[in-house]
Amino acid sequence: MLDHIGINVSNLERSRAFYTRVLAPLGYEMRKLHPGAVGFGSATPLQSADPGGDFWIREGTPHSQCVHVAFRAASQAQVQAFYTAALAAGGIDNGPPGPRRHYHAHYYAAFVRDPDGYNIEAVTHAPA
Repeated sequence: MLDHIGINVSNLERSRAFYTRVLAPLGYEMRKLHPGAVGFGSATPLQSADPGGDFWIREGTPHSQCVHVAFRAASQAQVQAFYTAALAAGGIDNGPPGPRRHYHAHYYAAFVRDPDGYNIEAVTHAPA
């Protein structure tokens, strides 16, 4: 089971603004700000044991060719809201919201590229 993940970003302020907008529909907020790093986590603290959050970005050399991050959504509506927020925040479409039955019958996801080219996803496994 994962506790947290971190990625390097080329411009911390740009990525902080991007992820603040994109993760809000999924119930995430900025939880911790350190010099050179930002932590995001559930807006409901009981869902995250780490007060700093479970998704971190830090200024550095991006490694976007080999990283994929999927955020759990509670519903198809949250997947759609994530996708809409990502495009509005400057993300690039990498797969619009929809079923991905090749994974399993209830897999519903959307994919976008963030400002550094990372493939980020919102996914729900709940039936419609």
